[in-house]
Amino acid sequence: MWGGGGDGLRPALFPGWATLRRRWLAHRLRDPRFASLLQPPPPHEWVALDCETTGLDVRTDEIVSIGAVRIEGDRIVTSERLELLVRPERAVSANSVRIHRLRTQDLAEGLPLSVAVEQLLTFIGSRPLVGYYLEFDVAMLNRAVRPLLGIGLPQPCIEVSALYYDYKFQQLPPYQQHDNADIDLRLATLMKDLDLPQREAHDALNDAVMAALAFIKLRHLRHR
Repeated sequence: MWGGGGDGLRPALFPGWATLRRRWLAHRLRDPRFASLLQPPPPHEWVALDCETTGLDVRTDEIVSIGAVRIEGDRIVTSERLELLVRPERAVSANSVRIHRLRTQDLAEGLPLSVAVEQLLTFIGSRPLVGYYLEFDVAMLNRAVRPLLGIGLPQPCIEVSALYYDYKFQQLPPYQQHDNADIDLRLATLMKDLDLPQREAHDALNDAVMAALAFIKLRHLRHR
């Protein structure tokens, strides 16, 4: 996904585009407390983000945890991280618990989603977002962000699996370079192929850190 105005690596489509987009979003912004979200991002900074949810339906399922960590240049700043439990409105199903291991009683003292989202927005600021299948997380978050801001998350979004696909695609021989090239995009495969340490999956902060590691490695490979 290259949504939200670029991927943080590519140049703008034309000079001044980012400024025009920020003005348009500022006109629609409902809550002036979050005007800083629309400022130019700090150079060479990103936020890796992941959400754990009760399922994969963006219309009906709920967020149960949010993990985020700041990236500065080639460093993952683990002292600058966010790890939130979110109290869902409905009981968590057994199938959901088997994936993320968060039971209804574990989430009883979690934050209401609206409060968690406000904390997340403050943590992110205007930094571009990095994630693994980030489109789903952004869609889930936007259900709470849009009523608050009047707009969806305005930050550029960088999809790690897309960066990895581009990297692997360029290594294919010409006769295999076609739209349906068979490239394994599973997170475990990606991390192993990039020779990166793996953390226990389906934990929001762990998944955010792994996305950050992959992003930094792929940036280096791209620049080479």
